[in-house]
Amino acid sequence: MRKVFFVLAAVIISNQLSAQDSTAKVLDEAVVTANKFEQKQSQTGKVLTVINRRQLEKSPAKNLGELLNTAVGTTIIGNSNVLGTNQTVSIRGSSAGNVLLLIDGIPVNDPSVITNYFDLNFFSLDQVERIEIVKGGQSTLYGSDAVAGIVNIILKKGGINKTSVFGNFTAGSYNTLKQAVGIGKQQNQSEYSLNYTHTSSDGFSAAYDKNKTGIFDKDGFDEHAVNGRFGCKIGKKIRTVFSGAYNYYRGDLDASAFTDEKDHTVKSNNKQAGAGLIYQFNKGAIRLNYNFNRTERNYLDDSIHKSSPYVDYSKSNYTGRTHFAELYGNLKLDNLELVAGIDYRLNNTDQDYFSTGPFGPYAPAPLHAEMNQLSPYASVILKTESGFNAEFGGRWNKHSDYGSNISFTLNPFYFVYNKYKIFGNLYSAFKTPTLYQLFDPLVGNAKLAPEKGIIAEAGAEIFSVKNFWFRVTGFYRNTKDAIIYTFDPSTYASLYLNAGKQTNYGAELEAKYSSGKVTMAGNYTYTNGKTTTAFDGTGTPISKDTAYYNLYRIPKSAINLNVGVQATKAFYYSVAIRSVSKREEFIYGAAPEILRAYFTIDLYGEYKFDKNAKLFLDLKNLFNQQYFDILGYNSRKFNFTGGVSFQL
Repeated sequence: MRKVFFVLAAVIISNQLSAQDSTAKVLDEAVVTANKFEQKQSQTGKVLTVINRRQLEKSPAKNLGELLNTAVGTTIIGNSNVLGTNQTVSIRGSSAGNVLLLIDGIPVNDPSVITNYFDLNFFSLDQVERIEIVKGGQSTLYGSDAVAGIVNIILKKGGINKTSVFGNFTAGSYNTLKQAVGIGKQQNQSEYSLNYTHTSSDGFSAAYDKNKTGIFDKDGFDEHAVNGRFGCKIGKKIRTVFSGAYNYYRGDLDASAFTDEKDHTVKSNNKQAGAGLIYQFNKGAIRLNYNFNRTERNYLDDSIHKSSPYVDYSKSNYTGRTHFAELYGNLKLDNLELVAGIDYRLNNTDQDYFSTGPFGPYAPAPLHAEMNQLSPYASVILKTESGFNAEFGGRWNKHSDYGSNISFTLNPFYFVYNKYKIFGNLYSAFKTPTLYQLFDPLVGNAKLAPEKGIIAEAGAEIFSVKNFWFRVTGFYRNTKDAIIYTFDPSTYASLYLNAGKQTNYGAELEAKYSSGKVTMAGNYTYTNGKTTTAFDGTGTPISKDTAYYNLYRIPKSAINLNVGVQATKAFYYSVAIRSVSKREEFIYGAAPEILRAYFTIDLYGEYKFDKNAKLFLDLKNLFNQQYFDILGYNSRKFNFTGGVSFQL
């Protein structure tokens, strides 16, 4: 299979490199996430990856998890499983909840989840304008959870100086159907947009039928997502923006790995409302933001089909709410740029569970918990004519339960001849204990401290020619006071403790090249790590601090390659390959199981009728590889999506 791909890629490249066309330029894009204000990507020493609008337009059949999974250093566990799977975002081998998600620069999370992460299923790529990924500890500017990095999802805002209307309609394998439409406009500092997406799928069995019984049923999915935004100028220098979103999905679930379930479902919804004021002046701006975020999940396992002899019926409800308010500004001076602000976060959750079975009903005490944080922060960016630049920053975080902690940022880099960049970054970052870890009646520990990490990066970037870009980065992350679940076999008591130290390290290589009608992009990530603790993977005490590998489901090596060809003015096609090394899956009470290495090949093609409309076809996992990102759960084998999209 590998030989087939490399022969195919060689034919594509050799046929097209001779094409006479203007050389495409790798853009030095404007970004907003690295320092909370707009700047060129070359003007920051942080390791930043942009998935721009053109890349999104070439991915009309992908979901957010699939697309992020191709970014260097990023692993989305569960992205190729059945729709509705809880997907875990990992950057450089981080555990769940150590990557902070942003929507238009505003942090989003779900306090009802044990690790506080936000559900990727609530995002539709049809509603996204661009994505910015910043790696390394970003707690100075963005607070808790930004230990391994941040992912900023920037939503569509509408056409510039004209009303734009878009639509995307697809159909594919597993009877998966999607309809997406939107309208918007930006003019004279006023704007409006409204977007809607509906996705439905019959799906396939989430659990893997290892005994080939043929009786596992399909697990379907149905989702509605809508968001809107309105902004206007209310003074000579002041703009106001209001935004809102509602997402709802229903999904079928199986009981566990290798185990089917016929009547287990989840209903999940997310509501968001936000408002902002922007005061602009000659040398900067002041911004005031507020966002309310509410997520509710309801699980129901009815009694028609029993996958466990101990439970006839179960129902659980989880609600998480977040209030986020922020005031910050930036000021440009001759060789300095200043950023300073303060943010306030209030999280609360309500959780309950009920089940019944042969031993009677079971209803543990419900959880009602709340915490808040208040954090001032500041950062100074130094720019010199010699090419030396640096950022220095810090944050003080006051937490309602454990007290206070600090974080810092040091990002020096040297820009040589506007072509080469050398950088070395040092960060500290933190993750506060979650509401469940602090206050759950059975396992919570109100004395928990935050996890604290020291992160180092070093590397070089080349902008030497207009059609070539290259970056190499080495990284190291050391986290102390890691929060782990522990279990005492003598008393059967469980408790969360600050009892671990986590060390991750590795390297990333990235390159982009354009010539004539051909564009090529590739990346390689090496990730390794270990934990040092006096508890094994089940939380059971062992005799002394012991170091062992624990980057479960994370590949040590991952490669992504993409070759795209603009064959004619109307026809474009691309080939993508992903190669993943073997991984380890944690097995309770036994040695880890090895998940075998795999590779996939995807083929995409589109035909444009004119600049406004196109047909497309996406063939994924072309050679029908069977692999597992999560042991016991199916990943998609060969599947396809076709459709039509327009932009007016």
